[in-house]
Amino acid sequence: MYHRTSKFIYQTIFHLLLVFGCVTTVHAQRNILPADTSLVSSSEVIVNGKRIPYQVTVGTQPVYGKDGEIDAALFYTYYKRSDVDQVDNRPIAFSFNGGPGAASVWMHLGYTSPKRLEISDEGYPIQPYGIVDNPHSIIDVADLVFVDPVNTGFSRLLNDGKREDFFGVYQDITYLADWIDNFLSRHGRWRSPKFLIGESYAATRVAGLSGELQDNHGIYLNGVIIVSGTKMELPIASNEVLQLPNYAAVAWYHKKLPDDLQKKTLTEVLSEVETYAIEKYLPAVERGGFIGEDQKQEVAEKLARYTGLKKEFILDHNLTVPTGAFRKELLRDEGYFVGLSDARYKGIDKMDAGDAFTGSTPPEAAAWDNAFTPAINAYLRDDLNFKTDLQYLVSGPVFPWPWDRFTDGTGEKLRNAMMQNPKLEVLFQAGYYDMLVNYFRQMNGMWKLDPSGKMKDRFHFKVYESGHMMYVREEDLVSSTNDLREFIQQSVPMKGEEAKY
Repeated sequence: MYHRTSKFIYQTIFHLLLVFGCVTTVHAQRNILPADTSLVSSSEVIVNGKRIPYQVTVGTQPVYGKDGEIDAALFYTYYKRSDVDQVDNRPIAFSFNGGPGAASVWMHLGYTSPKRLEISDEGYPIQPYGIVDNPHSIIDVADLVFVDPVNTGFSRLLNDGKREDFFGVYQDITYLADWIDNFLSRHGRWRSPKFLIGESYAATRVAGLSGELQDNHGIYLNGVIIVSGTKMELPIASNEVLQLPNYAAVAWYHKKLPDDLQKKTLTEVLSEVETYAIEKYLPAVERGGFIGEDQKQEVAEKLARYTGLKKEFILDHNLTVPTGAFRKELLRDEGYFVGLSDARYKGIDKMDAGDAFTGSTPPEAAAWDNAFTPAINAYLRDDLNFKTDLQYLVSGPVFPWPWDRFTDGTGEKLRNAMMQNPKLEVLFQAGYYDMLVNYFRQMNGMWKLDPSGKMKDRFHFKVYESGHMMYVREEDLVSSTNDLREFIQQSVPMKGEEAKY
């Protein structure tokens, strides 16, 4: 009896282990990113009243190491208009988010693709979470590739891929340039007009890519689009000075300015403040503690008028109020602080006192994560049928990121690319209420890109009444995509037009 019972127990354990082993193997396979795969489907969208059929490809494309072996796989989503016979003159745009460490979800489901996150007109999450057709997509004028850099989205290191070969300013630029080169070959897009779109830190990415693609791959771009971009290590003016128009915009939005200014339009107010910042405020700040007392009092009064803050608060900060202190002070009497990348959003802190927000996530980031994360997962897994047990990393682990190489200056790369390529145009898009990368700092960076003034006709700057992700606000989605559409169309030369000075 003992023998039979033991035998039964052993057989049962054996079969359980066999089944468990099979399940584990299947799970492991689903939890490893395939290096090279794609799924293709078709759909259509109405843009500006016109039906646009398109093909959407989701998949992975390898990144090869110096030894020719696969070191990583990048996940991408490629939208291609399907009623165009020839792509030789059909623009293609590669779109990146920033971070570093941000996936492509924001620009993908927020801005330019044929699908858009379902949110309120002012950019707040609503349930049920989901996506809708985007009638403002630029698929009518350009095909779109949304790329997730390594360790974002579903993209991952594979095999013997090493972190130090991917994470860093120029490591990032180098492997992405190789990847774009390969993508153009695989999809037959070498003759197409080419554009890069980069948001936030991706300004640094696309600025560097413009030089890398041109110098080491022979890929000359038609346009670079920088959305709420970082400064690309350009020698901009004092940051405190460049914050002033941004503070004025936020104070105007929250109705904290004096009545005479509050009655003006935002652009009228900012025209006055921008002039003051450069012509009066900058010289005062540059004198530091050696400024005369009368001038110090005069500047403090003017800053109080333009920021909605008390004069004493400004004097206590030596005429240069940090962003964190401004965010906490402006609505302190109402019990709120304002958002960082979009100061239209209000949040609460555990205490009203102090000069900085004590929480971990700004209110606008919490609102966006709340809506974007479930939407991108449902769209890719259910609608586009990309099946995997991998977590879609909206924000991925890419640090340490060696910033020491950042001082090499990606802005210089963009300037050199423009000097060598007379057909390269650049569009900046910014939000008035972005306190993370404020619009006036971006404008000053644009000025510094062209000290000669000989290329200024190829720079374009647009600002919208929203924040870092201006496209989450319906009104600004309409105007910003129209600006994109116009920029792309005018940046493609006429047939036979020479590229020369």
